[in-house]
Amino acid sequence: MPLPQEVVEKYSLAGRIAGEAREYGLGLVKEGASLLEVATTIEALIISRGARPAFPVNIAVNEVAAHFTPRHDEPGLVFKRGDVVKLDVGVSVDGYIGDTAKTIEIGTGQWTAMKDAVEDALRAAIEMVRPGVYLSLVGAAIESTIAARGFKSVENLTGHSLERYVLHAGISVPNVKEKGAGTVREGDVLAIEPFATNGMGRVDGKKNSSIYRFVRRRFARTSEARHLLREIETNFSTLPFSERWCTRYVPEPAVALEMLLRCGAVSFYPTLREVDDGIVTQAEHTVIVGPEGCTVTT
Repeated sequence: MPLPQEVVEKYSLAGRIAGEAREYGLGLVKEGASLLEVATTIEALIISRGARPAFPVNIAVNEVAAHFTPRHDEPGLVFKRGDVVKLDVGVSVDGYIGDTAKTIEIGTGQWTAMKDAVEDALRAAIEMVRPGVYLSLVGAAIESTIAARGFKSVENLTGHSLERYVLHAGISVPNVKEKGAGTVREGDVLAIEPFATNGMGRVDGKKNSSIYRFVRRRFARTSEARHLLREIETNFSTLPFSERWCTRYVPEPAVALEMLLRCGAVSFYPTLREVDDGIVTQAEHTVIVGPEGCTVTT
């Protein structure tokens, strides 16, 4: 079903700001630059445009594929020459989201072919997306495009549909040929994000990424944790948030967040690493599906 024009306009604005923030951020990623400073500067730009980050800026380096953002007390994390950096940016305008990512290699060109592989795969997928197309065929096109450059598509990472205030809204856009993935519909808003690697083609992880989400109201033992939970529910609700954002509400959020994790009030996103420590690249755009194709918002 077609989206109302005012909704399309909000998705489009979120996408434009996300694209601007992504490109601005890529210019900050340099040898010796602080990951914390890059993340906070991008987020400040988004806010200056009258929008909000839809999730903390994700900065995934080398074998880390996704789900990492620096804590407030990690100014010493800096980029090094040769790092392969995935910069993933999300913007919310009244809850309507633009989600986009790109890979940059710092000071070297060893992984240019793998960066090109995900960009080519993203273009191929976008060209295919229209109502009635099987998502398994979109995944197959991504997989074959990446394979043609000699790399593997990361099979257990997918793109996803977006809805208002919902980052992962139920539809998965596979990065490999996958039976039963469903079909594209008019009015779908999809974040398409191929990942390529020279490793095994799978990711896993258990380590806390410093990215969290609200789960439910639960009783927390300390007044500080209870206060933080109220602020989390009020300010972030269904969207992911970072440890460093919580310093607005409590001076040292680590203890309060740990308590909220233990009681089940919040959960964290694990940092996802390639299982064979392969280098990973990523590219991502958000699209709105129209009657005969799709429009890139980011």
